[in-house]
Amino acid sequence: MQFSLGEIFRNMGVPAMVVAGILLVMGLASLTVFVERLLTMRRSRAASRRFAAQAAPDIEKANVDAVIAHAEQHQHGHLARVVRAGLTTFRHARETADIAGLPPVERTRRFLERFMEEIGGDLRRGLPLLATVGSVAPFVGLLGTVLGIITAFQGIASSGSGGLSSVAAGISEALIETALGLAVAIPAVLAFNYLSGKITQEELMLNHSAGELLDTIEDWAERQAHTGEPAAPAALHGDASAERLPAPRRSSLRPSAGEALA
Repeated sequence: MQFSLGEIFRNMGVPAMVVAGILLVMGLASLTVFVERLLTMRRSRAASRRFAAQAAPDIEKANVDAVIAHAEQHQHGHLARVVRAGLTTFRHARETADIAGLPPVERTRRFLERFMEEIGGDLRRGLPLLATVGSVAPFVGLLGTVLGIITAFQGIASSGSGGLSSVAAGISEALIETALGLAVAIPAVLAFNYLSGKITQEELMLNHSAGELLDTIEDWAERQAHTGEPAAPAALHGDASAERLPAPRRSSLRPSAGEALA
């Protein structure tokens, strides 16, 4: 028997082949999750940049309907989803009465808090699989190692001697299973840590943008309370309200914020 890698795989026993197959499936699953999350975040960042560029003028004019329309065109962007959810809730709260007597701004704030949890769950989709693969794969490889050692002792029993030729096949199986388990686990752990850092950064930016959106909505509500303007078109579509939006409040929704989500 030649101890090439292909030859060893062809001469593996059924238990060792099952363990190796499980590890290969785990490796493919973790690679799929990693690539899917990367593509999803890249698509979200691109959509957020386009949305920020298109919606910035309407945000300055407090044109809620136009901003929501822009957001609906970029549903792949998490920034657009947050802005759309907040403004849609605020618009609905302005038009309907609350039984508990909560003001529209407070109702919007509570909804956004729940919605940001939903966004966080969407961003972290698939990460538990990476964590599971990273923690379990070494033990699956260890199981293959034990099976290989058992094969080695069976070789000793069948040959009646403890020479190298009688145990080499089993030991090689054991070492390959160990190496395969580590080869699956290490990239999964690295991918999990990388994605966790990126997602944490994106969550911080989205939470900041949600806070800036609430500040802007509060500014609109205060303006209406002081001027006594009607709740719907004048308060939300008048150009004068744009003058009350300070630059820091608008900055998180400008194109630079879409780039910051990268």
